[in-house]
Amino acid sequence: MYFKQFEVRWSDLDANRHLANSAYINFMSHTRMAYMYEHGLTREVFARHHVGPVVFYEHMYYFKEVLPGQTVRVSLEIKGLSANGMFFEFHHNFYDPAGKNLARCEMMGGWIDLQQRCLSPLPDEVLHIVNLWEKAKNFRELTKEDTRWHLKTPEHLS
Repeated sequence: MYFKQFEVRWSDLDANRHLANSAYINFMSHTRMAYMYEHGLTREVFARHHVGPVVFYEHMYYFKEVLPGQTVRVSLEIKGLSANGMFFEFHHNFYDPAGKNLARCEMMGGWIDLQQRCLSPLPDEVLHIVNLWEKAKNFRELTKEDTRWHLKTPEHLS
C-alpha cells in the first residue's frame, strides 16, 4: 500500500473550519499522481503517448472531522484494472498520526486519448508499466459494465 502525508492548511478548510470536501479530493489526486510518477508513469510518458487520467466518480465516506494543523496520511490501493488498461479503480483511506481511519474513498476512472478526446485503451508501453504496480488483495479485472453499475435504474423505479 502506498501513502502520502499532508498537513491541513488554512486554505484546506471550509466554512465549518474543518477539512473541506474539495481538499479531500485534492489530497487524493495528489496521492494518485505522486504514485504514478514514482512508479514509472511520468509526465514524459503521459506526454509521449498523449494520455491522461479522468475520474468517473469518487464516493466519499467521512468518519471523523479533520481540523487545521493536523497531519493526515492518505493511502492508495489499486483495486481494479481492465485487461486493456482503459478503466481503473483506486481506493483511498485517510488516517491520523495514530492510525485512526478518518475517511475513505472509492474512485473509478479511465484513460483519455488527449488527441482524440475519448476514452482509450492504454498503449502497450503504458499498460506494461501499470501492470507492474502492486495490486490490492481483492484486486479484480474491470469491464465496461463495472463503470456503469451505479447508473442502472432500480427495478422498482422503472
